[in-house]
Amino acid sequence: MAATDILPDKKYTASLQTEVDAAFLYERIAAAEEVPAIASMFRELGAIEHEHVTKMEAGLRSKGIAIALPPPSWRARMLDRIGKVFGYGYVIGVLLDTEKSITNAQLTQKEKSHIPISGDEANHVKILQTLLNNKSKVTGEHLSRIEGKHRTIGGNALRAAVLGANDGLVSNMSLVMGVAGATEGQSGVLLAGMAGLLAGALSMALGEWISVKSSQELYERQMALEMLEIETNPEGEKRELALIYMAKGIPEAQAHQMADAAIQDTEHAHEILVKEELGINAEELKGSAWEAAIASFILFAIGAILPVIPFFYTSGYAAIFQSLGFSAAGLFVIGAAITLFTGKSIWFSGFRQVLFGLAAAAITFGIGKLLGVSIAG
Repeated sequence: MAATDILPDKKYTASLQTEVDAAFLYERIAAAEEVPAIASMFRELGAIEHEHVTKMEAGLRSKGIAIALPPPSWRARMLDRIGKVFGYGYVIGVLLDTEKSITNAQLTQKEKSHIPISGDEANHVKILQTLLNNKSKVTGEHLSRIEGKHRTIGGNALRAAVLGANDGLVSNMSLVMGVAGATEGQSGVLLAGMAGLLAGALSMALGEWISVKSSQELYERQMALEMLEIETNPEGEKRELALIYMAKGIPEAQAHQMADAAIQDTEHAHEILVKEELGINAEELKGSAWEAAIASFILFAIGAILPVIPFFYTSGYAAIFQSLGFSAAGLFVIGAAITLFTGKSIWFSGFRQVLFGLAAAAITFGIGKLLGVSIAG
């Protein structure tokens, strides 16, 4: 580094890392995509991100700011691994959900620095908007595939996994520490911990089963009513289809022609009305309520077992401190996993989770201690 070089501000390195990660992930998605038109679109988005990286690096160096291109971050590599195992639908969701915020951040930074806006900042957003408006060579079938991946996978399963384990860990750790405070880690802690694990896991599983099942039943009823309306009042439904097309900016005459063609195929008309009028994604109805319930049970139990483990082989304050150690490690891992959604620092997110979790444990331990002394007295 030259003597005149200036160390980069954290905001520059963070922005550069974001662009590097986006380029890396777009390339990985393109490599895994089977449809050539969609793969080409993601390669183009990756090229745009590489262009942003090059321009940002050159701009910083012209100001004498020392900067080195970072490799893809831990978060980006982890998202790529998730994509390889579970499919890249969630990764696409992460990228699409952050594109506008990245563009806005770039524009704001340029305005503050009085740097002219070139128009390249929003290239990736423009490409996606063009695709969604069906003005490119990508077919409607391909667009539905992209939208389906985004909507159905979109991170919900991963969020549910992380949050389920977090709920199990924090709630059972608080219960275990409360009982340990009252008994000084002696009799009853293991029983209370296992009872809390089973009660919480069963409650989570039942709640998840009811949630998925009731949503499916509601949507199925709405879809059945929509099909009945098509069969009993095709003219009225045809007018609704035309209005939907016009709301998308299609000229009135063309919208009515498209509605006439669509209503000839009852299943196709039903699919359009279910998606556009009811806002129901049929893919979401394919999920199993039992699978969701079992997954919730297991994930809650994984988190809830950590603070209980030491009480299987020891007791007293040795078990209490080990329980806190196991719990703190679990909380840090959960906090690190949350960065997949937030993009925050692993250390910041991990230690924040540990701090909040241990604070809850300290409160319940203190309450248990007071109650134990009161009962003993």
